[in-house]
Order: sequence, then structure tokens, then C-alpha cells
Amino acid sequence: MKYAILGDIHANLEALDAVLKDAGERGATHYACTGDVVGYNADPKACLQRLRALKCTVVQGNHDYYAASNESMELFTPMAQKSIRWTRKQLSLLERRYLRQLPMIVDIENFTIVHSSLNNPPRWNYIFTTKAAEANFRNQFNSVCFFGHTHVPLAFVKDQSIDKGFYETLDIHPGCQYLINVGSVGQPRDRNPLAAYVIYDLEKQTVTMHRVEYEKKEAQQKIRAAGLPFRNALRLDNGR
Repeated sequence: MKYAILGDIHANLEALDAVLKDAGERGATHYACTGDVVGYNADPKACLQRLRALKCTVVQGNHDYYAASNESMELFTPMAQKSIRWTRKQLSLLERRYLRQLPMIVDIENFTIVHSSLNNPPRWNYIFTTKAAEANFRNQFNSVCFFGHTHVPLAFVKDQSIDKGFYETLDIHPGCQYLINVGSVGQPRDRNPLAAYVIYDLEKQTVTMHRVEYEKKEAQQKIRAAGLPFRNALRLDNGR
């Protein structure tokens, strides 16, 4: 069994379609998403439809939460606020209800998915440091947890201590715990503009990062045509 774990799609249909094609070619049998299906890019409805057709297990991200509600967004940047207001207008009542009802944490097989952190997920904490990872590990009961939110693929491994680093392939060893950021499908921020996702091979107990080219220019043209913030398109060029 191979799970393709996707995160931070952010309504980038071109990136999502390229990732799904790549995952299928690599033998993915199941799909899961660490949240933020919508926001920033121009195809929220189509991205939701793709995941629902796949019966993909999805947890709620902060952009999903705010796109599904009418709550104040004072903690967001002006660019993110504008993107969410635009997204709210694109979604049907049923689509907003779907996003609103997404769980924040899901256990699948022998692993967990969450958008931000298992340590009080509604606060949408960012995990960049070992201190933040330690707070998550205190609430992590499976050996592997996949998360998103930062758009940066980074892994924390807890044995006697906590190590962190970038990764291409991780071997999952008994007795250790793993907290793995799957990067971003739709808006990478690790200075690599290629769409990112991972495959978790449950039989081999390996997690492998994959980067995929996609029709970036088309995604950028859609952003501009929709009247979304111009910087949403520019940052796709730089992966930041």
C-alpha cells in the first residue's frame, strides 16, 4: 500500500493534476491531504472536486477554515485576506460546508495527518524548530505524523533526542517517531518552485519526497485573470 500525501494545494489545479499524474505513475494506491486545499490560486472548486473524486482523506487547514466561514481575518496578511475573500465567493454553500466540517486531525493506518500541529491545532502553530516539534511529539501517539502549513519540506526525528533536517527519503525505524512536513503542492516556499508531495510506502516503511514540474504559466495567468493579488503569481516563479 502506497499513500500519496499532499499538502497546501492552495487551489493550484495545474500543480495538483501534475502531482496526481506523477503519484499514479509511481503506484500510489491511496491519497491523503494535510489541508489548505484552497487559497491563493484560482481553482478552489476544481481542486476540491479532484480530491473528493479520489476519496482523499483531508484535514482542515487555516485557509480552508476561513474560506468556509465569515470570521475576521486580522491575523492574515492583506494578500491572504484578499485571496480568502475571493475564494469565499467562488465556493457553493455545499463546498463551504464540506470545508467547515473537515476534521483537524485524522489517524490513518499507522500514521496521523494534521495541518499545523497536534499541539492545539486550532491555533495554527508553525513548526520550524525542535522546540515546536517537541510540543507536537508530546501529543503524537503514532510513529509517523505528516503535516503542512509552512510549505517547507522538513522532517523531525525523535529517538533519544530530536533531530531535524531536509530529506529526500526517510526510512521509518521501530522505536522512533517522525514528524514530516510534506511541502506544498500549490505554493512551495523552500526556494524550489516545483510542486512537492511525498509517497509513504507502508510495506517498505519509506517516505520519499517527489518534486514535479507543472504548467506554471497557466496557473499564473489564471491568478491574474481572476484579479487575485499579483504577488500570488510571482511567488510561484521563486518557490518562496
